[in-house]
Amino acid sequence: MKPENHSSVSEFVLLGLPILPEHQGVFFALFLGMYLTTVLGNLLIILLIRLDSHLHMPMYFFLSHLALTDVSFSSVSVPKMLMNMQTHHFFISYPGCISQLYFYICFSCVDNLLLAVMAYDRYVAICHPLHYTTIIREELCVLLVTASWITSCAHALLHTVLLVRLSICANNVITHFFCDLSVLLKLSCSDISLNELVIFIEGGMILLLPLAIILGSYIRIGTIILKAPSTKSVLKAFSTCGSHLLVVSLFYGTIVGVYLLSSSWYSKDIIASVMYTVVTPMLNPFIYSLRNRDIKQALECLLAGLKKFIGQ
Repeated sequence: MKPENHSSVSEFVLLGLPILPEHQGVFFALFLGMYLTTVLGNLLIILLIRLDSHLHMPMYFFLSHLALTDVSFSSVSVPKMLMNMQTHHFFISYPGCISQLYFYICFSCVDNLLLAVMAYDRYVAICHPLHYTTIIREELCVLLVTASWITSCAHALLHTVLLVRLSICANNVITHFFCDLSVLLKLSCSDISLNELVIFIEGGMILLLPLAIILGSYIRIGTIILKAPSTKSVLKAFSTCGSHLLVVSLFYGTIVGVYLLSSSWYSKDIIASVMYTVVTPMLNPFIYSLRNRDIKQALECLLAGLKKFIGQ
């Protein structure tokens, strides 16, 4: 039977968060505060790296792109969610939904690849310190970041194109606060076997290859640290990796919560998604600023300069 055209569905209904009406105001203020913290915190990281010459190093070049990606990733879904909570208008157009899906996949993939690039950077810095400047050159840094963005755009485009060829059934209710690929596939009345195959093979590679690079890098770093003759060198090595390890744990931990541990319990999947899209991007600036001496020093210099400027 020939499937009906997807244009029969012009908009979707986003059910949003499972919050009682009387609690909407409290949660709106909470998520608005978290979103503003995410934007301001990550933009501050980018500003510090741009202004402080001591931070013009490969590690912070990658960190600035990670911060930019976190702002973009959170901005894909959170503003729309906040608008829906405030206006009680839970509709999103078909093009708007597809656009949101594309950028959600793209920015999450960039995050994933950049974490692998940063792990490789730490591996070279600790395991091959004498050759660090010759290996991690500016050209290589630009190439790695550019490759991460191009790969992510192609990855998102592939899954978006495979989705738009499907027909959507009469049910246009999305049981989520954003247009999630897995939820949209459930609304289709077409054969989604190709989509599932590509998600399993290509999506699995996009997720597992960076994870393998991260694990391989830290296994090698761990063996070097264990062979270190002094406790001081161990602490120094851990200080350069601690923030990244914590961010990696948050990122992959929430991915496990969203895609591997989600069950038929609707609220469980929503909570995991909130952690992934709202909480993790908000925490990253705090993790890097509180645990990184260079970032803290740059922040202190910026605040001192502002005080001096205001005092004039």
